[in-house]
Amino acid sequence: MTPIRVIIVDDQAMVRAGFAALLSAQADIDVVGEAPDGRQGVDVARATHPDVVLMDVRMPEMDGLAAAREILDPPAGVVHRPKVLMLTTFDVDDYVYEALRAGASGFLLKDAPPADLIAAVRVVAAGEALLAPSVTRRLIADFTATRPAPRADRAALRLNGLTPRETEVLELIARGLSNQEIADRLVLAEQTVKTHIGRVLAKLDLRDRAQAVIFAYESGLVTPGDAAR
Repeated sequence: MTPIRVIIVDDQAMVRAGFAALLSAQADIDVVGEAPDGRQGVDVARATHPDVVLMDVRMPEMDGLAAAREILDPPAGVVHRPKVLMLTTFDVDDYVYEALRAGASGFLLKDAPPADLIAAVRVVAAGEALLAPSVTRRLIADFTATRPAPRADRAALRLNGLTPRETEVLELIARGLSNQEIADRLVLAEQTVKTHIGRVLAKLDLRDRAQAVIFAYESGLVTPGDAAR
């Protein structure tokens, strides 16, 4: 098995060292670089081609949001696009919401247990979005509640391309249900749910589960209050 290549971008040297030591101790993870700010983080990502970038939100020179945008929407000629996992000390942060919109695969609190960090790297590297924690649902609900009303006509055109079952699956994703929970709710096999999610992402031209949640809220398919149900 090829190890997961990770870089750590954080302005605190002790945080970088701690995360690097923890992750490097895992047989399936290699820390291939680190950087103290977003600008250097972009450079290191371009040079090392990591699978996952652990990106602090608030840093000097260039913050994590701007760096994530550059990494996930690179200039012509740059083909490598790693997964980006945002790191934050706050459980509700507008920067993290914007990072999800830009294509980040999720976020993790810096004070999360070590096992959660290791699991998060593996989940994101596998192509899933880190959206299980209830704090993530609250973050999205809080900020979508303050956004302007969505363009219902434009969103409807995209939603019309989904089957009723795919629309139902998208709603449940946005409410924070896991694949197994969606399978139980709809009385489907978990693999069938994964197939539906893949089709939803392809039809809506979305990068991953995180962007599916953002789209569901911003299109008006799901309202903030729905997340708690």
